[in-house]
Amino acid sequence: MTVSRRLFLAAAGLAALPLGAPAVLGQAKPRLVVVGGGAGGATAARYVAKDAAGAIEVTLVEPNPTYVTCFHSNLFLGGFRSFDSLLHGYEGLAKDGVRVIHEAASAIDRDRREVVLAGGGRLPYDRLILSPGIDLDYDSVPGWSKAAEDIMPHAWKAGPQTKILKAKLDQVPDGGLIVMIAPPNPFRCPPGPYERVSMMAHVLKSTGRGRAKIIIIDPKEKFSKQGLFQQGWEASYPGMIEWMAPSISDGLKSVDPKTSTVVTGFETYRDAALVNVIPAQMAGTIARQAGLADGSRWCPIDPDSMASRMDKAIFVIGDAAIPGDMPKSAFAANSQAKVAAMTVRAELIGARAFPARYANTCWSLIAPDDAVKVGGRYAPADGKIREVEGFISKTGEPPELRRATQAENMGWYSAITTDIFG
Repeated sequence: MTVSRRLFLAAAGLAALPLGAPAVLGQAKPRLVVVGGGAGGATAARYVAKDAAGAIEVTLVEPNPTYVTCFHSNLFLGGFRSFDSLLHGYEGLAKDGVRVIHEAASAIDRDRREVVLAGGGRLPYDRLILSPGIDLDYDSVPGWSKAAEDIMPHAWKAGPQTKILKAKLDQVPDGGLIVMIAPPNPFRCPPGPYERVSMMAHVLKSTGRGRAKIIIIDPKEKFSKQGLFQQGWEASYPGMIEWMAPSISDGLKSVDPKTSTVVTGFETYRDAALVNVIPAQMAGTIARQAGLADGSRWCPIDPDSMASRMDKAIFVIGDAAIPGDMPKSAFAANSQAKVAAMTVRAELIGARAFPARYANTCWSLIAPDDAVKVGGRYAPADGKIREVEGFISKTGEPPELRRATQAENMGWYSAITTDIFG
């Protein structure tokens, strides 16, 4: 086991998670259904199956046979990863005893405790872990729509959109204009838009297109790792990136996909070579339709277990949940999944449970060998998941530390994808 993998497993608290006790002889196995095979859902399914040692029947419902990680997709955009390196299958989960059904879940029948599949089949459950990720609010950006997402791509759900964004970036001419529409809080991966801009600038500069300009139209007055990103942009891409808070731009007014135009209160940007629209977000449809979200369109949870506050037989993990002080990230989803898995084993087969503890780290690559990070440890308090310890990279760090942080970033990706998918 590599050092980076040992560090990841320790930070994620794996050693604190107990093995499940066997089911009572003669008793039908309790049933866990997991909907969503991303960082949260796949982790939860795998950990319940392997730690319950066959005492719980675990079924994962995920329509796609291959998962494309949104985390590290910016590194593909910047040329630091291949697209194939983002792809992960579910063979490892099957080996650990998870029944994998590649079909979409269309609804949750909470009264009957059944998941309804798109093909009409029904899966009964004793416990349900829901990890549906995000939906995009296409109406949050005036002039934009789902019909326009291939023209003005979001690439905030990895897959075909990621390739579209990369292809459009490769076509930006020297002196061309890129406009990014950043999302309002809360959203998936708070540093993600700004790492993406960094990767765009790196590609442009390294391919002789350093006269190109990137404008960020942001609805927020501040953003994650702001000082670190802005110092890095000035050092590596001077004059290329301009960030505009609403107090600077007077806010986004509209976009026009037909003319590649972006209008703010103070400026109109015409004939942009690339417009990357990252809209407002909300919990995945199935969670909202099941009545598991509140007025915020996200799902409130019990911080001690990740159980839904609307239905104690259902756990909501990952981006769809309201995570208190935790950000919406793959690391966070993986951490939350282990708490939910521990609770499910305790409730269904009497396995020992420990107090919930959570962890997260988000790495961001600004330029080659210039990576920064932010993270923390978390615990339930006052009805929420609260940060008990935090850390962030400092401005002006020596190059060797930034190189080490990037090596740590790459080691983490290898470790967490192995932890999720086996």
